[in-house]
Amino acid sequence: MSVFNQSRKSVIQLVFGGIFVVIILQLANLQVFSSKYKVMADDQGKFRKVVYPDRGIVYDRKKKAILQNQTIYDLMVVPNKVRGVDTASLCRILGIDTAVFNKRIVELIIKNGRARPSTFDALLSDEKMAMLNEGMYKFVPGFYLQERPVRSYPIDAGGNILGYLSEVDTNFLKAHKGEGYQIGDYAGKTGLERTYEKVLMGQRGIEYWKRDNKNRLTERFENGQYDTAAIAGDNMHLSLDIALQEFGETLMQNKVGAVVAIDPRTGGVLAMISSPTFKPKYLTGADRKKHYAELLLNPALPLLNRTVNAKYAPGSTFKTLQGLIGLHEGVITPSTPFSCSGAFYGCGKPMRCLDPGVWSLKGAITHSCNTYFANVMQRVINNPKYPNLDSSLNQWARYMHAFGLGHRLGIDVPTERSGSIPNAATYDKIYGDGHWNFCTFRSVSIGQGEVETTPLQVANEMAYLANKGWFITPHMVDSIEGGDKFGLMDKFKEKHQPLEISDSVFEAVHDGMQGVMDGGTGRFAQVPGIVVCGKTGTVENAYGGVKQKDHAFFAAFAPRDNPQIAIAVICENAGFGSTSAAPIASLMIEKYLRDSIAGPERKAKVEQIANLNLIPPRIYKELRRMDSIRHVKDSIYQASKGYIKIVKDSMGLDADDEADAMDKVKNRKDAKKETPVKDSTPVKPKTKIEAVLPDNKVKPEATDTTKIPEV
Repeated sequence: MSVFNQSRKSVIQLVFGGIFVVIILQLANLQVFSSKYKVMADDQGKFRKVVYPDRGIVYDRKKKAILQNQTIYDLMVVPNKVRGVDTASLCRILGIDTAVFNKRIVELIIKNGRARPSTFDALLSDEKMAMLNEGMYKFVPGFYLQERPVRSYPIDAGGNILGYLSEVDTNFLKAHKGEGYQIGDYAGKTGLERTYEKVLMGQRGIEYWKRDNKNRLTERFENGQYDTAAIAGDNMHLSLDIALQEFGETLMQNKVGAVVAIDPRTGGVLAMISSPTFKPKYLTGADRKKHYAELLLNPALPLLNRTVNAKYAPGSTFKTLQGLIGLHEGVITPSTPFSCSGAFYGCGKPMRCLDPGVWSLKGAITHSCNTYFANVMQRVINNPKYPNLDSSLNQWARYMHAFGLGHRLGIDVPTERSGSIPNAATYDKIYGDGHWNFCTFRSVSIGQGEVETTPLQVANEMAYLANKGWFITPHMVDSIEGGDKFGLMDKFKEKHQPLEISDSVFEAVHDGMQGVMDGGTGRFAQVPGIVVCGKTGTVENAYGGVKQKDHAFFAAFAPRDNPQIAIAVICENAGFGSTSAAPIASLMIEKYLRDSIAGPERKAKVEQIANLNLIPPRIYKELRRMDSIRHVKDSIYQASKGYIKIVKDSMGLDADDEADAMDKVKNRKDAKKETPVKDSTPVKPKTKIEAVLPDNKVKPEATDTTKIPEV
């Protein structure tokens, strides 16, 4: 062989040898060093499935389940795997067009990235599930079904208390960084679901499944060796009496207002009714977003929990505390008389009274004499033991704070408001330093003026009086199965006894409150066979600068010698407390203490009160304004009325929730067909929360616990 051929042979051998070495090295890289193709192979043949745990079950005080779970499915998508999907078929099943399909994909990529699973269509209806199961093979691997437990409500009451769940957003993830949440998870947004989220949520599990060549799940990978079991959330037991809650919601039909009932011995909340309300099932399942949008944009504010969010002047219910302070300060005794000729004239302009006469404390509480309590507060404010007016008023304010007013009590229902108790700084700000005296704020003596309370605070005030000087912070949850791991209930074990006031002082006030029921302003709301201590209240108020019919207030505790329930009821613009709020409280006291309403007369009273229509005239005006459906669909109108802002601020809603609701309105197909008609009536923005009943001519199911006649 020539030298040339030998040289060429060597070159060829070197080339083939080099190629062989490269192949060997690449195979080693692919099989030993690189995980790229292993991941791709695993991804093709193996599926990682998140298993969402059941949330904790919630029971009422009688161990009746009031918040359970049911299984529903989300349609999940991994955007970078959406290749070769039968988009047209999927759109038909979901009831959307390709433009909406593409928009959702883009939004999810922006929100969560291309490779992360995201919820494409949440909480699928049974009809959608049936169609998807039949043809799911056409949509994999880009789409898959995610099993998820959602809430079910065996008893359709307590919507404002229990709250609802919603998918977490980026803001939530930032606020709860490190707590294990991921995109696609659901968390409590309002009510007890929000307060006790850590308790109820449980821990996610993971399952690994094998796939066949059509991407269908076949069997557990390695017989479940690498799976992680989901751990259900802890169950909770409430102080709530769900039967009493249902009963109260029935009585509050056709009314605007709130009811709070507390067990004074424990601080446990027995009932918490906000009217108008909504059925809790409205905010779960496939139609959750639609119903949420309707509730959020409803000028009735059914999402607003008035028991802790709405602030009212307490009216004459406040006189019990004024009497307590007067006795403790020593400026009066139980027998100190004041004469009333029909008005309090101590400040020039008369402050009218209903029952002229000469009254001591018992008679003054019984007949709710304005003159008496104006004189009592005037003596407290002008008490010579204080160096000046500022110090005496500030001491009076400290008393009220000790009674639980003017600050948040700390109930385990979120977004509680503080109310307000005026002090020297309040009037310095309004009138200027030294430019005020008792006559400036004399209306405060009868629970008007700058005093504001929540219904919860008034009920707690009754618990304080019932216990003769102490209370436990009101709360919904009595116990957590497995223990209170996060210390959420520690503050509900403490007895608050801020002042040393003798029992005899409380007994004197109790005498007057029993007199209210025996022969005073509450005599028509007696509970047969039960000694009730109560106080009616009639509260002046205005709406948009125009004086309205008085609010009706009633507060009480019973029985006198062994108090087991303290209650506050307010009916907006309903007139005297004795004709509306007091009968509601009377029936609820009987229902709770005896577990039923006895006798035909009392049962007839239930029907009468439940059917009593106390819708204020201003509501009819609002209904007429809302009569055209265009306003419900006009997001600009809703925003201008402040409905969204009031609910959002009061409930602590996230921006994404509001955006979802606004999109619902904007996307209604027939919204563009309507031509908005200008509302010629100028409406000033509201500075205080004032309830408005729902317009069930538009959406009766959204507030079907509140009946409203056609107008």
